[in-house]
Amino acid sequence: MPASLPLDDIRVIDLTIARAGPTCVRQLADWGADVIRIEPPGPAGSTPVGGGPHDSDYQHLHRNKRSLTLNLKEPAGRAVLMRLVDTADVLVENMRPPVKTRLGFDFDTVHSRNPRLVYGSISGFGQDGPYADRGGVDQIAQGMGGLMSVTGLPGSEPTRAGIPVADLAAGLYLAVGVLTALHDRERTGQGRWVQTSLLEAMISMMDLQAVRWTIDGEVPEPAGNHHPTLVPMGCFATADGYVNIGASGGRLLRSFCDVVGLPGLTADPRFATSASRSANRAELNALIAGRLRTRSTASWVAALNEAGVPCGPVYRMDEVFADPQVQHLGMTQAVDHPALGRLDLLRNAVRMTEGPATVRTATPETGAHSDEILGELGYQAADVAEFRKQGVI
Repeated sequence: MPASLPLDDIRVIDLTIARAGPTCVRQLADWGADVIRIEPPGPAGSTPVGGGPHDSDYQHLHRNKRSLTLNLKEPAGRAVLMRLVDTADVLVENMRPPVKTRLGFDFDTVHSRNPRLVYGSISGFGQDGPYADRGGVDQIAQGMGGLMSVTGLPGSEPTRAGIPVADLAAGLYLAVGVLTALHDRERTGQGRWVQTSLLEAMISMMDLQAVRWTIDGEVPEPAGNHHPTLVPMGCFATADGYVNIGASGGRLLRSFCDVVGLPGLTADPRFATSASRSANRAELNALIAGRLRTRSTASWVAALNEAGVPCGPVYRMDEVFADPQVQHLGMTQAVDHPALGRLDLLRNAVRMTEGPATVRTATPETGAHSDEILGELGYQAADVAEFRKQGVI
């Protein structure tokens, strides 16, 4: 472990629930920020996603944080929060706009209290506009942002992605925005209000599919397991499973054709150019499929990689973590949880030279650090006891 962590001089107040907000905050916690997660007092598990605070999903979302219970509906609880605001660099929340205003920790109120604080917000549809007061969840954003319209087999009903793309994208975009605002603060001395929404993040993630409409005027349709514009690039059945190949043109396509036994394919006018291959996609994919069914996935992966053609098997999750390259990358890091024992959590996908372990501590039990954090804010043991008696913490 290095003597210091990249963000260990940053304090973050985590007022998030569900997934998008915690995903943002987790990026900051992974790189060493002192993240104080605010949770309501009372029975544990009243706000987590999944099956409760010992659920694997919850453990994944909230590692590397400290936990303080606060009843923000009580004036004393809000007073504690504002004292914490005085010490913080970042506050992240993902409540509907009217809620934070009603509770008194909207951007204007917090900014007037601590002008240097960076205030990060994730909403379903934006902080203003006709849908601002609506609640938003990942699948709604997948549908409204266009992802479900291009996911699935041609002619099938709209299909959601197998992971919460909108939630994860919004969290990652907001983390980038918060870090940008922290850098800007070093020059201006002022914190900014950084905003994104599930809908904005989902539309941004549509990327090439979105600009097919905004620039080309084309409405994309689902292409199943094949690339929407590049041919051949997709998933094909083998003798014992499936293989993904990426051989959409040039040397890669010629090498691919040699390996699979279709050496004259690129001379065929139907498949000679990118445009002709796209126009004759079904015929080309049928020819390829017929060849790839004759051998095992492992055999094709070995032969195609030897020829320099990008390819890979289609894994189930257990197979992912059994892969030698995944094991070499060390995608999990173990922590000890006081109630659950050893947990193998996913590490952050980013690494840096001489950098820290991005998973250092397990998700804390609800309120585990309340006394410690309140002491740091100047409260005495008698104050803490009174807070507990009144249900403030």
